[in-house]
Amino acid sequence: MRKEDKSTIIEQIAATVKEYGHFYLVDTTAMNAAATSELRRECFKADIKLMVVKNTLLHKALESLEEDYSPLYDSMKGTTAVMFSNVANAPAKLIKDKSKNGIPGLKAAYAEEGFYIGADQLDALVSIKSKNEVIAEIVALLQSPAKNVISALQSGGNTLHGVLKTLGERPEA
Repeated sequence: MRKEDKSTIIEQIAATVKEYGHFYLVDTTAMNAAATSELRRECFKADIKLMVVKNTLLHKALESLEEDYSPLYDSMKGTTAVMFSNVANAPAKLIKDKSKNGIPGLKAAYAEEGFYIGADQLDALVSIKSKNEVIAEIVALLQSPAKNVISALQSGGNTLHGVLKTLGERPEA
């Protein structure tokens, strides 16, 4: 491969890392063509971009970015596929759902600005809440007290009005 081709690929990988907020390094060594094809289909359905890369090119692409991805470098051995996603836990759920006997296996992940190294981190990654899930929980928590205040004001509105009216009609002494 020519040096110009390598630099183009490195730039493409770096641009993809910037485009997506989260990515997983996955070991696909033991997967045959049919299993790989099925994984690609499932990734497409889940809005996950799957890319098989050379470890050295991925390493150089990550080094070219401003963020320090050095915790992931030791995981870049053997056949590496990268799953890119805008939802932090989507690739983890797919891997957990589709893996048979640890294939495909999680090597490492960068999700929610944190590093997860090793296959034992899969359950932690599955349990990460997406940004939309967290926002929904916060909105629900914020709405609950506001609804209570509004309902209290509405139910006591007649009484409050009556008290104010009575106070306004009292003769001054």
